[in-house]
Amino acid sequence: MTNAFKGKHFLTEDNWTKEELDIVFKTSFELKEKFYNEEPTLHLPHKTLFMMFFEQSTRTRNSMEAGMTQLGGHAHDLTPDKMQITHGEVVKDTAIILSRMGHGIACRNCFYGAGKKYLDEMAQYSKRPVMSLQDDVYHPFQGLADLMTIFEHFDKNPKGLKVTISWAYATTHSKPLSVPQTQILLFPRYGINVTVAHPKEFPLSKNIVEKAQQNAKVGGGSLKFTSNMDEAFEGAQIVIPKNWGGFGYYDVDYYLQNEDACKKEMKLNLEKYKSWICDAKRINLADKNVKLMHALPADRGNEVTDEILDDPNISIVFDEAENRLHTAKAIMALTM
Repeated sequence: MTNAFKGKHFLTEDNWTKEELDIVFKTSFELKEKFYNEEPTLHLPHKTLFMMFFEQSTRTRNSMEAGMTQLGGHAHDLTPDKMQITHGEVVKDTAIILSRMGHGIACRNCFYGAGKKYLDEMAQYSKRPVMSLQDDVYHPFQGLADLMTIFEHFDKNPKGLKVTISWAYATTHSKPLSVPQTQILLFPRYGINVTVAHPKEFPLSKNIVEKAQQNAKVGGGSLKFTSNMDEAFEGAQIVIPKNWGGFGYYDVDYYLQNEDACKKEMKLNLEKYKSWICDAKRINLADKNVKLMHALPADRGNEVTDEILDDPNISIVFDEAENRLHTAKAIMALTM
């Protein structure tokens, strides 16, 4: 295991070169093979990871904790109610103390206008690598798992692959922008042609879109947008129907000053687009060998129908979820 990345923060793939990410993927595939062969991979014996979760988690929490155990270390599962954060302890102090007691800090904070700032400040003061378990802008571990899954089902050189990321209706909660934003930043760097479909009231952040377009130019992929879900599905080889909130519709400062009003407006806007669902009709518009991806949990019957999500010839969502483990282990093993 190389020490070249020891101490490197993992807050977004945009802070890692393509060559560095290639090493991450190579390591992920090696760790996955050894996992299946039940070969021990004790790269982090007796090391400690502090995991801070401000929100609920299934795949992220368990991929990190199981991964840390399989690497020979231990993960502390922390929530604000277990820490002095609830009594006002500032980010700087938390980062300094935890980085003196362990070997890495991983944090999920998705509060809009606050999450990324929290993680950036933590990275500023931590002596150990800080890993984003998702914030309001990025979800880098999900991006790694997504691309690893694409490599497995298509090609490790996916140049020219047609991927559609579509907003979809959901009733659960106003989901962060971080998953689609991570995907549009990362996929085109590997030559993938990405189409994003969304209603006008549910855009992605302007600065992220601009950066993603730059990434596409350098990586040889492409990025285009449409407000027509059917149009986006036509000829797609991968479809990713995913709800996200309308946060990008507002200036961040305006949203934070008028949060209740913005949330009310987002809910009203949401109800206009109940027809934005991935179903058999839309799947038939895509490539005949189309694959469905989703970060999970999927809002069944709203974002995507059970018929499509559970079709083993179409859905690769559980491969995608499993790869959260192998990519998480790669990042931890390389940086800690």
